[in-house]
Amino acid sequence: MQLNNRSLALDVFRGMTVCFMIIVNTSGNWGTTFAPLLHANWNGFTPTDLVFPSFLFAVGNSMSFVMDKWKNMPQSKVLTKIFKRTFLIFLLGYLMYWFPFYNVDADFNAKTFPFEETRIFGVLQRIALCYGMASLLLYYFKPKVSLYISVFILLSYRLIYYVYGSYDMHHNPVLDLDLKLFSEGHIYHGEGFAFDPEGLLSTFPALVNVIAGYFVGKLIQEKGKTFEGLSRIFMIGFLFIAVGFMWNYGFEINKKLWTSSYVLLTIGLSASILGLVVYYSDFLHQKKGLYFFEVFGKNTLAIYLLSELLVPLMWRIPIAGKSSYVWFYENIFQPVGDYFGAFLFAFIYMMICWFVGYILDKKKIYIKI
Repeated sequence: MQLNNRSLALDVFRGMTVCFMIIVNTSGNWGTTFAPLLHANWNGFTPTDLVFPSFLFAVGNSMSFVMDKWKNMPQSKVLTKIFKRTFLIFLLGYLMYWFPFYNVDADFNAKTFPFEETRIFGVLQRIALCYGMASLLLYYFKPKVSLYISVFILLSYRLIYYVYGSYDMHHNPVLDLDLKLFSEGHIYHGEGFAFDPEGLLSTFPALVNVIAGYFVGKLIQEKGKTFEGLSRIFMIGFLFIAVGFMWNYGFEINKKLWTSSYVLLTIGLSASILGLVVYYSDFLHQKKGLYFFEVFGKNTLAIYLLSELLVPLMWRIPIAGKSSYVWFYENIFQPVGDYFGAFLFAFIYMMICWFVGYILDKKKIYIKI
């Protein structure tokens, strides 16, 4: 599949996001991971907390390049595209968490992985839902209406917590809704108990990250090659960062609940980083170092799926009585240092994924939905 009408800055920005996402998702040992490569335990913010919202921001950027084509297409065809893509991405995310469809016990004997223990929501599922809702919103409503709806979502989300009262990881509106709709077995247990940071309710404020990405993408297309356009991008970034930090005093920045202040902060940071990439590539006309991230940006979905599917296989395939994931870390990477070894494991894993993407790019193979 050939790629046309590409944005170099967008490919690089998206590639940077996927590159960092793989690194933070595959530490050799979570107990000895550098603090910036971990999510905030609850309230607060780390560089890792910027990864997922930046990807949603990039989804909105991409939409700005394709939605103009929809104006000349029959409504039925547009809706088919939206719902098909939403369904397929959601399905891939669901199957990814179920893969390889079996578990192992302490002795690595295969055992069933029943449907009742499968996670329903997750990263790709949130991307699918946000893409689908944002596409319908921007397709049927004028830009200003979409902005008003975005503001309404963020204010309503704050109101929900105001009415709810005190909350923590064990007791909050996101968890309560998920428990009412799904059994505990279908909810993420990465914290040691049922709580999904990609729950249904917190998907709605995440939608605003996509819509913001769309508007910044349109700005880049219309005025991105001018200093006026570039200054607007940085002004948007500064404004959203400032308001996000100020709102933190009334509604704490929290990635796991995807609070409204977190949305504004991450939109501002995403816009600022994208602005820097635009300045480097389109104003300074520099290409040095960009191709590395382009590889990730051109085959985002394929490389991300590869990075996520290899991990459960490594946990299930033993070497010398240990999972291969643990064995490789302890025997190859840990000897260079606990913390540096955990990082080096993630870095090498990322490079393996990059090499697969490099081969695909050289063969002009681009896997899209």
